[in-house]
Amino acid sequence: MEAPINEGFRDSISTIGEDGKRAWVFPKKPSGKFYDYRKIVSYVLLVFLFAAPFVKINGNQFLLFNVLERRFNVFGFPFWPQDFHLFVISMIIGVVFITIFTVAFGRIFCGWICPQTIFLEMVFRRIEYWIDGDRGAQMKLKRTKWTPEKIRKRVLKHTIFIIISFFIANVFLAYLIGSDKLLNYVTEGPSQHLSTLFPLLIFTGLFYFVFSWFREQVCIIACPYGRLQGVLLDNQSIIVAYDHKRGEGENGRKKFRKNEDREALGHGDCIDCMQCVHVCPTGIDIRNGTQLECVNCTACIDECDDIMEKVGYPKGLIRYASEDNIEKKAPFKLTTRLKAYIVVLVILTGVLIAMLQLRNDVEARVLRLPGQLFEHKANNVISNVFTYKVVNKTTQEIDNVNFKLKKYKGTVKLVSTDNSFVVPAQGLAQGTLFIELDQSLLKEDKTKLTIEVYSLDKLIETTTVNFLGPRSYN
Repeated sequence: MEAPINEGFRDSISTIGEDGKRAWVFPKKPSGKFYDYRKIVSYVLLVFLFAAPFVKINGNQFLLFNVLERRFNVFGFPFWPQDFHLFVISMIIGVVFITIFTVAFGRIFCGWICPQTIFLEMVFRRIEYWIDGDRGAQMKLKRTKWTPEKIRKRVLKHTIFIIISFFIANVFLAYLIGSDKLLNYVTEGPSQHLSTLFPLLIFTGLFYFVFSWFREQVCIIACPYGRLQGVLLDNQSIIVAYDHKRGEGENGRKKFRKNEDREALGHGDCIDCMQCVHVCPTGIDIRNGTQLECVNCTACIDECDDIMEKVGYPKGLIRYASEDNIEKKAPFKLTTRLKAYIVVLVILTGVLIAMLQLRNDVEARVLRLPGQLFEHKANNVISNVFTYKVVNKTTQEIDNVNFKLKKYKGTVKLVSTDNSFVVPAQGLAQGTLFIELDQSLLKEDKTKLTIEVYSLDKLIETTTVNFLGPRSYN
């Protein structure tokens, strides 16, 4: 009979002590196969994260999220306010994609891809290991009185943390306002752009606070993704799991003793060394089962495999596995729910691709001037006044833009010195125009007209308007 697992740990989170205060986590420095893989993935993603705002495709910043001006670039595709539906679909596709991976592989996104985990584990903690030492040295340093050595280490560590946080804040700002504008601000000096400097310092303080103090609390308390595990995971989901069937045996885990027949004594392969707990960045005991604090970072897998190798037991006591795999040795298979998510993802991706293909680089809108009806001019000419707005989503200026009526023999007159205009790159042109038609052409009180937008005699866009005027009974 298996030893019962005490579920009392679920009454509180791992980083809160019995006295209700913060229980600081001192994780052991991880090492092993999975950690090496994670370092490669993390550094590739860090290069991508820092380079993305400064890479341009067809003149468009690779990634831009300018909320204030409502301009977004995703993988070089510019999204204007008029393209907001495309941006929303793109975000929904991202959410569905992460959902699929969560259903199939648990919080693999958190452990391998999330910027919070990458910065904390692969940047800030590695600096901390370099300055303060490993788990034991850090715990000893915290208990030590404020000696010159401790002060030196604390000042050095937190100075580096602040510098890195400032650098991250600048990159973050490049995503918000654009890399060109950021570099311009840097060259002109902070005193010329105080309105931007203060938010930059606030973000620097926020990043410093998160990575120097709040740390794993972001994943446990602030991030809602961990709470979704209870909804998205099932017995088929492959997660970082402890094989309790093998580890506990009939009489539970037991400390290792050389030449002891553990199988005869009814004990499992877990030697209760606590190394999986000591290496965990969120301070949990993976042997208690699935927990919301677990970010699937695989540090416990590497540590347990190392211990198993040292004592001569098979690796894989902690591994990527599903509950059904541990209980029933069942292989992974696509569940009905997972298939449904994949179908939704394929449909949404197809819709987005189709919309992107139909999307025009130039968008024109002509609207009736509020409060104006029509004017009856000489020779039975009816005139309507409209406002126009032409948006140029490209990085090239559009010259000699003019309007023409399709099918109807009428005139379009711009309220300017010339009947053509220029639309700046990634900008818009707007103004007022008159449309004049002979009354004999009006068969209804409201006539739908198609306006063609030309640039150097090349049709670049069409739009429609409603022309008001008394119908002709001839």
